[in-house]
Amino acid sequence: MKHLSLLTARKQEELPASTGVLAARRAAEALLELERECGETVEPSVGEVYLVGAGPGDPDLLTIRALRLMQKADVVVYDRLVDPAILDLIRGDAERIYVGKRRSDHALPQEEISKLLARLASEGKRVLRLKGGDPFIFGRGGEEIETLAERGIPFQVCPGITAAAGCSAYSGIPLTHRDHAHACIFVTAQGKNGAVDLDWNVLLQPRQTVAIYMGLTHLGELMREFIARGADPESPAAVVDNGTRRGQRVVTGTLTTLAAKAREAGLRGPTVIIVGSVVSLRDKLNWFSPELPDTADDLDAGVRGTAAMPDIEKERVRAALQSPVPRRRARSRRGECFLA
Repeated sequence: MKHLSLLTARKQEELPASTGVLAARRAAEALLELERECGETVEPSVGEVYLVGAGPGDPDLLTIRALRLMQKADVVVYDRLVDPAILDLIRGDAERIYVGKRRSDHALPQEEISKLLARLASEGKRVLRLKGGDPFIFGRGGEEIETLAERGIPFQVCPGITAAAGCSAYSGIPLTHRDHAHACIFVTAQGKNGAVDLDWNVLLQPRQTVAIYMGLTHLGELMREFIARGADPESPAAVVDNGTRRGQRVVTGTLTTLAAKAREAGLRGPTVIIVGSVVSLRDKLNWFSPELPDTADDLDAGVRGTAAMPDIEKERVRAALQSPVPRRRARSRRGECFLA
């Protein structure tokens, strides 16, 4: 991509002094335009699927490659956990198809999602499959592109920041630390056919952090099982709810107390559960301090970004936007990571 860096800098200077979503979208559009000018893009003669990880929620955590693919797509197939501010970065004329899942409530069965991607691509469309977190870490991304591979449909995979990494960082809880944990293991409490029968011999190892995805519904059972299998009942543990998002909340306790505290807090998910002595570092290392939204306009703008969502998801987003936002989002710094 010869001279692309210089051209990018030139295009950035042409961008208006905008912030947040608008600045990020224009930056992505500028990069795509520059690639065309430099002859770096080739329009596909057949359809293609872009399997993209949207990260844990905060749009600042998107990759530049994800932004580029979001601008190329003709149609976007997206999940429930994709933040509305991220949806606002999609190409304006792209078709949007919601296929989100809640517990026992799937907008479209997994097998049908895979068939949908294949059908759209076979029509010659560039299809963005946008998933929360990383598509290959408890995201069913592998299952979806298996179908594409079997049908000979081209695809690309763009990784995203997985929920455990994002939630731990925004909670001041390092997953590894030389004084606490030399290993970290990711597990899910929800399998293809319901709850997972975890390998407790693997989980109960010294100097190890355990990050549990999709475990809120089974939190009490999980904590009791840790203790029953020999873990110290006073071991530190935490639940990170809506991590990296405006409504992030963190509940800390021990294996004995965490479930009751989480229930009292009324957490609704999505969550990541973290078990291990690294949780004790949160009071010292926490940096992410929520505050109220800047203005009513900020709330309205966020809700407008949910136009393509079902009503139940719009209400979830409105509730989240009314929750605290991070103080670090000073007006003078919004969007900089996209333009740096």
